[in-house]
Amino acid sequence: MKVDFSKTPDGLVPAIIQDSKTNKVLMLGYMNEEALEKTKKEGKATFFSRSKQRLWTKGEESGNFLNVVSIAVDCDNDTLLIKCNPVGPTCHTGTDTCWSETNEVSELDFLKHLQDFIDKRKAEMPEGSYTTSLFTKGTRKITQKVGEEAVETIIGAMANDDENFLYEGADLLYHLVVLLTHKGYRIEDLIKELRKRHK
Repeated sequence: MKVDFSKTPDGLVPAIIQDSKTNKVLMLGYMNEEALEKTKKEGKATFFSRSKQRLWTKGEESGNFLNVVSIAVDCDNDTLLIKCNPVGPTCHTGTDTCWSETNEVSELDFLKHLQDFIDKRKAEMPEGSYTTSLFTKGTRKITQKVGEEAVETIIGAMANDDENFLYEGADLLYHLVVLLTHKGYRIEDLIKELRKRHK
């Protein structure tokens, strides 16, 4: 990654901070070469404060650090996009973002988080995990659970028991994601299929 710090007289480039999970833009700061190197080395977003005229690590006083996940530079090599996991609110005013927006994972975005979690379970296979037990028992057991949960979802719907319908529907969706993962797919593959049909 090559960043051109020479384009401005003060050697600063804009650094856009984005939440790695929600994709919400949290703040805009400025970095010089030293700030970028410190950010890479320590894994916490560090900026050059134009008001204090010194390096400043976000959270050094508040504890609301920005833990770095990835750093990318734009096509002109003069703007950074830094994806982070924020610890607490980002803005000094106490709001989630510097634009007073709420920063949270949407219900639909949680499906990706669930898929990532199940992928991790498959990769690590921790003992005592229900998901691990499903992967261990294989296709027959997982498909059996998908079938059972589908029937229970239908029963809840037919009985007009909305609470049970939603509970069993969530079980159905979870077991379907486990089955997709077991077969080498992700929930996104179903979404791609739905999008093709929507056209």
